Amino acid sequence: MERTTCCVVGGGPAGMMLGLLLARAGVEVTVLEKHRDFLRDFRGDTIHPSTLRLLDELGLGRTFAGLPARRLEEMQMKIGDHTVTMADFRYIPGPHKYVAMVPQWDFLNLLADAASAEPSFTLRMRTAFTALRTERGRVTGVHCVDEDGVPGEIAADLVVACDGRDSLVRQEAGLRPDWYEVPMDVWQVRVPIERADSAKAGRVFGQVRDSRIAVTMDRGDYYQTSYLIAKGSDARLRARGIQWFRDQLGELFGWDGEVTDAIESWEDVKLLEVTMGRLPRWYRDGLLCIGDSAHTMSPVGGVGVNLAVQDAVAAARILAGPLRRGAVGPADLARVQKRRWLPMAFVQKAQLSDHRAMHGPVLNGTFDTERLPAPFRLMQRVPALRGVAGYLGGIGIRPERAPEFARRPQQAVVRG
Repeated sequence: MERTTCCVVGGGPAGMMLGLLLARAGVEVTVLEKHRDFLRDFRGDTIHPSTLRLLDELGLGRTFAGLPARRLEEMQMKIGDHTVTMADFRYIPGPHKYVAMVPQWDFLNLLADAASAEPSFTLRMRTAFTALRTERGRVTGVHCVDEDGVPGEIAADLVVACDGRDSLVRQEAGLRPDWYEVPMDVWQVRVPIERADSAKAGRVFGQVRDSRIAVTMDRGDYYQTSYLIAKGSDARLRARGIQWFRDQLGELFGWDGEVTDAIESWEDVKLLEVTMGRLPRWYRDGLLCIGDSAHTMSPVGGVGVNLAVQDAVAAARILAGPLRRGAVGPADLARVQKRRWLPMAFVQKAQLSDHRAMHGPVLNGTFDTERLPAPFRLMQRVPALRGVAGYLGGIGIRPERAPEFARRPQQAVVRG
């Protein structure tokens, strides 16, 4: 049996950030990631200004700037014949007045390389969590298996669940989320940019027409495009054939057949089954959930990665001392939830409002594209409100700053 002070299950944005910060605090931390690498398609790739500022404070901003990225400065939506700027990030104070679109695997590799320089950090790839280790009701570690199916056991003072919206750790701990009803699922597809126009460079651009809604994001050499469908309608709509889907995108974005023919088959179209919920209580003795494990977000606004990173920063700042002393308890874990509850609840309330005001009505055919809803008309008339929306989306409520123990001067991290 192995032993560590903190075992983090899941090597996503929350898990890797938490592992890096705790290691810089001198806490022995082991991160378990079930895959052999971080290469996964259609993961959250939006790095918001709050996270960019955090990377600067950690001394990683210069290295991050060297990654392949696209900068998005505006979020626009065309509703019928009306074009509305929903958010303008250029009003945000500081050097980062944009959202960086970076492949998530590059972001995670950056964090892993930085963490690997810390002697108390261990990253175990190809190691899957299987069950919790408990003693008299307290979580005391994990059971796991490697890629060959060889079982292992890791004792830990604290286990942190960072294993996403379908968290097995959360399930094994007996923690049950409260789920919200959502009106849509999402198809995700890439459209090569060299075959399309470049008018949307630097923007997130949405189209609402009839009972259709789609959003496309400039990724440099392709548009990452999301097409919303009514909840549970995936199989029925796919039965119409891939040409039907090509025609839908072509009509919405003005792409001709040469562009949409790049979508060769349904294999190119990935389904995201949207769920949204949150745990009433994020912890039990010896265990904490953060990120999507604690609060599953809608893809609206692309804020899931950044909320997860902010959770990790708060958790590291609050728990580093108790972990070093070997005295982390439920009261410490409750402080993390209390700190992060307001920003999480604010974002979820905004997302649910968007579902009720736009996404649901569009998909069920009751949305009037001829007359804009009042908030959108106000956005058109008062440009400063676009800056407010950009700040709330890019920085958010109660943003976290890097703890002093984790700060470093700017440096180049050498890839391992």
